[in-house]
Amino acid sequence: MDLATIIGIIAGFGLVIVAIATGEGTSFFLSIQSVEIVFGGTLGATLINFPMKDLFSVMKVMSKVFTQTKISYSGTINKLVALAEKARREGILAIEMELETVDDDFLKSGIQYAVDGTEPEYIRAIMESELQSLDERHKLGQSIFLAMGTYAPALGMIGTLIGLIQMLSGLDDPSKIGEGMATALVTTLYGAMIANLFFLPVAGKLSNRSKEETLQKELILEGILSIQSGDNPRFVREKLLTFLPPAARAEIALQKQAT
Repeated sequence: MDLATIIGIIAGFGLVIVAIATGEGTSFFLSIQSVEIVFGGTLGATLINFPMKDLFSVMKVMSKVFTQTKISYSGTINKLVALAEKARREGILAIEMELETVDDDFLKSGIQYAVDGTEPEYIRAIMESELQSLDERHKLGQSIFLAMGTYAPALGMIGTLIGLIQMLSGLDDPSKIGEGMATALVTTLYGAMIANLFFLPVAGKLSNRSKEETLQKELILEGILSIQSGDNPRFVREKLLTFLPPAARAEIALQKQAT
């Protein structure tokens, strides 16, 4: 479970709700019509923009937002360096026995390609194609939430315009103008809240998750190619470290010193 996501959602919505509850006129913030316009309109616009199957696939992508799968770059690098040492010492065919201990399908495929003697350019082409497909799947989920984050405030404005029109049609009773204006603006509030406290942050979280996973797989790809070419394990480690930001390199260096 990703506590940051849970805490962020609870804190974001919770603080807004508390601010409303401690003020005056709390009942003005409750509007079934506003909910119908914002949520129903956003869902309808999203269905127009994306195929139904893509929306169903988003449910699987959502699990990445609420679950925290720790990606260990140091663990990936250490595994690749260990494979490089074994391949250099016993030959490339020796690392085939390591397939049973590998959980990552991408790494397992790379090892198998290397053991089978696949040409390096073909290995790069195949694995980069798989990376691109993964990136496209991730971008689809991000684009759906970004779209919903765009539609929700717009639907909120539409709801407000509807409320204002209804209010102006009843100007013969000035006592209802204030209440009517408050009800009209609630729809804009709903749209802005759901967009900025959920849809857009979820899209951002998915983007970050995608970058982490893509970087890990790039490490695997370069590591496999280095192993196949018979590079020195120390060179393999140094090469893979160049893919990481300085902070991550420093963390790995500290871990190495501790061991």
